[in-house]
Amino acid sequence: MPRPSFSTQLLTLWTLIAVLCGLLSVAVWLMLSSALGERVVTAKQQAAAACTAVASRYDLSMQRPGETNVDLMHAVLDLVLIQTEGIEGGFWTSEPPSNTSNGFIAYAFPTYGGSGVKRDIPEAETPLILRALKSASNARQLQSDIVSSGSDAVLAIACPVPRHADLFAWTLTRARPPLGPYGERASAILAGVLAVIVVLALFLALTLRRWRRHLARLERALAPDGAFEQGKRLERFGERDLDPIVDALNRYGERAERLKRDADALNQQLAQAERFSTLGKMAAQIAHEIRNPAGAMRLKAENALAGDAARREAALKTIIEQVGRIELQVTSLLALTQSVTVHAREVDLRAWLDDIVHTHESHAESRRVTLGAEVAPGPTQPVFDPAQLARALDNFLVNALRHTPSGSNVMIRASHAVADGGERLRLEVIDNGPGVRPAERERIFEPFVTGRPDGSGLGLAVVREIASAHGGRAFLADDANVTRFVIDMPWRPS
Repeated sequence: MPRPSFSTQLLTLWTLIAVLCGLLSVAVWLMLSSALGERVVTAKQQAAAACTAVASRYDLSMQRPGETNVDLMHAVLDLVLIQTEGIEGGFWTSEPPSNTSNGFIAYAFPTYGGSGVKRDIPEAETPLILRALKSASNARQLQSDIVSSGSDAVLAIACPVPRHADLFAWTLTRARPPLGPYGERASAILAGVLAVIVVLALFLALTLRRWRRHLARLERALAPDGAFEQGKRLERFGERDLDPIVDALNRYGERAERLKRDADALNQQLAQAERFSTLGKMAAQIAHEIRNPAGAMRLKAENALAGDAARREAALKTIIEQVGRIELQVTSLLALTQSVTVHAREVDLRAWLDDIVHTHESHAESRRVTLGAEVAPGPTQPVFDPAQLARALDNFLVNALRHTPSGSNVMIRASHAVADGGERLRLEVIDNGPGVRPAERERIFEPFVTGRPDGSGLGLAVVREIASAHGGRAFLADDANVTRFVIDMPWRPS
């Protein structure tokens, strides 16, 4: 299974960070919200229990119902509230005397963090306390009121004092953050940390997007048909991590281009060396082919000079034959070394083949070989150079007539075929000769490759060049029964 790409891994990491940030934010919000609700419930229960305890303890401590004893109130408040941390309270009457403020008679905060017991009623919370007291006065039962401020809440509880018609006890407490006095600061710090994480996640997302864009550009440049494959220089991205890779690729491309130029130069030198080698072999073969007839002519000339008229006439005939042999070698060599110029035109296959057969009829008759031609007409007349292809067929026929035993047949066959999506002209020369030895089949169309001691090995090489000039090829077909030389070319070459 293939590993995910680097950009995909970064995207997965960023998604995980974003999800974790979201989950952490939700978890913190739920924790703070639920903690505040739980603290409010707990604080309300504690304050209500303290209020009820103050009212009942004062009622039990009074000997005469309805009498007001402020000192006893303070003592009860101190005794009850000292047992509950952070709760303050007092007594209030709905029918205040003229010397009381808002009906408050007594107040105590035994667990106050300052010096001594606090006796001053908190002014900021007075409206909240009065609302709770008036609700309890109207309902004649325990009432509560609450004021929330962020993560903090203030609760006021009021309850009637038994057997005292207008007297009420009250308590006040605060639901503070669970982390103590530094809770709000810790929450603010945590919120700031979350904000930083979110900002970093956004920065990572932008960086990842830029990286993905640069990597996509680099991938397109390195594609099979991209700029790098075309030899173009890659542009830098301005990224500290990617630019060294781009520089390395550019250096690699430059080095590959230099190696390619060096390889091309070496190939040219190798081709030139092979050409010189071929020319050397050709020169040696030509020297061999010309030296033998020249030596024979020299010997005959010397014999003619020393002999009578009959010997001179025989020597001259031999010299003429050897000169013809040399002329044939030179003509074939020129045909091979000079480029073939094709003058193509529409040709009547039947008439053209009849002319070729007529040219070689006398030679075939002298060897008692039957020479014929078959034409399978096509939809139109083919287009080629009749003179050049006649030379090629002449070379095929000369070989066939030379190797075919007496009483055999040599057939020229022209046919129309459809192959490789186009129309083809197929010219075949078929004979019943001994064929070509397997060792020579692969190299028979190369120059100076021949199976006869007196052969030049240039005829079939000329045929190959003519076929190539027409956009086709010449080859020896695989046939176990007969020898079949073939020229395959376009029916109407472009």
